[in-house]
Amino acid sequence: MQKRPPCPRPPGSPRWVAMFHRPSPDSWTVGAESPDREPVLYAVGDMTQTLRARGEEATVALWGPEDGEWHLFDAPVAKASAPAAPAGGPPAGAAEPARLAERMTGRRHQVLLAGLSKAGLYDLSDEDGAAVRAMADLLDEPTVRRVAHWLSVAGGQR
Repeated sequence: MQKRPPCPRPPGSPRWVAMFHRPSPDSWTVGAESPDREPVLYAVGDMTQTLRARGEEATVALWGPEDGEWHLFDAPVAKASAPAAPAGGPPAGAAEPARLAERMTGRRHQVLLAGLSKAGLYDLSDEDGAAVRAMADLLDEPTVRRVAHWLSVAGGQR
């Protein structure tokens, strides 16, 4: 079993953050973040499948809150992977319309949180979280990406 390289703690207040290790520059990158654990685990599964489809190995570190402090949890790669379709059911990867809509809303939510993070806004109140969820529900994917881009530029990162 290969040992995972040490992962730095994410900046800001404790929340759920999945960090992916990139071997070529030997660095860690935030792959997903949310105040809730489930969207991060779902994103880890999707990103892990994508990396493996490219022939790359996924090294993931999952950070989250525990007693109000940062805690490094084991990477939940096996649990986060998409479940296989039951025998006789729809082909693997086929999503029901409601599940696809939920997944797209989750992705828009992640993009908005990443944009806020790049703008330096980590400590979101419950009211802020509700506003992000409302925006993720109301806006389409291209608009959410544009808003995240504006936040990124506002944070001084291009």
